[in-house]
Amino acid sequence: MNAPINISERPKRERKPDWVRVKAPTGAGFNETRKLMRDLNLNTVCEEAACPNIGECWTKKHATVMILGDVCTRACAFCNVKTGMPRAVDPLEPEHVAIAAAKMRLEHIVITSVDRDDLPDGGASQFVKVIEALRRNTPNTTIEILTPDFRNKAQAAIETIVSARPDVYNHNLETVPRLYPTIRPGARYYASLRLLETVKRHDPSIFTKSGVMLGLGEERMEVHQVMDDMRSADIDFLTMGQYLQPTPKHTKVMDFVTPSAFDAYAAIARAKGFLLVASSPLTRSSYHAGDDFVKMRDARAAQLGKAR
Repeated sequence: MNAPINISERPKRERKPDWVRVKAPTGAGFNETRKLMRDLNLNTVCEEAACPNIGECWTKKHATVMILGDVCTRACAFCNVKTGMPRAVDPLEPEHVAIAAAKMRLEHIVITSVDRDDLPDGGASQFVKVIEALRRNTPNTTIEILTPDFRNKAQAAIETIVSARPDVYNHNLETVPRLYPTIRPGARYYASLRLLETVKRHDPSIFTKSGVMLGLGEERMEVHQVMDDMRSADIDFLTMGQYLQPTPKHTKVMDFVTPSAFDAYAAIARAKGFLLVASSPLTRSSYHAGDDFVKMRDARAAQLGKAR
């Protein structure tokens, strides 16, 4: 007979500070967004990655669609998305994404995906089909894509996607190079940098964007170096947010970074020349992405105006 579990011996998860607590999602807008995603058989990173901002975003009928299924071929230590062998790609997915964008009347949409190392092109062609469906059905919606690294397929994948001309190409570096072996073991830091650099080289008009999570044990100077690396790759937009442990099996939070520390990082990033910086505990890649796109476009226009 098994001995009774002593509750006091269970490992305790660190209590979150007030600045990263959010209200549970409720309301008509939230429920309408959830129903729409279900009716169209669409996955969202909002749910799969346990985003803390889901209540706010879905209430406003904003959702980040996750294409290529809900099963990832990688097992990153920070990510809540399921790992395993994915199902076949849904041929109806591009049109369903476009229908969702039209019904939600989105001015800006963010499309991301799981890693699909099992596919010959890593899923690049599905991104293109989604972009084309959106251009046909909602031509005024600006399109932001957040892609995986297309390991060993990046050159061809990037050329294919850039030719479809999304408005923003996002790929997150996630953390500092030293932590990659434990946090992002299936990826390579400099390969991700080269991906974004290649996008900009192919089409300088496409905005590039990348993000990092803080609180994983990174040092301040390591974050500054990542900023410098991003600027060397001509990345336009940097996002920084607090890592939150989705389940006890995921990597632990090493530090809850204060809002004032996020502000300090943002000031340094702006001084380094990013067109736009979003830095706060609850910042995520697609959080307020539509408003940020307008700011970034205006910042580029102002920059070009000064150069004349």
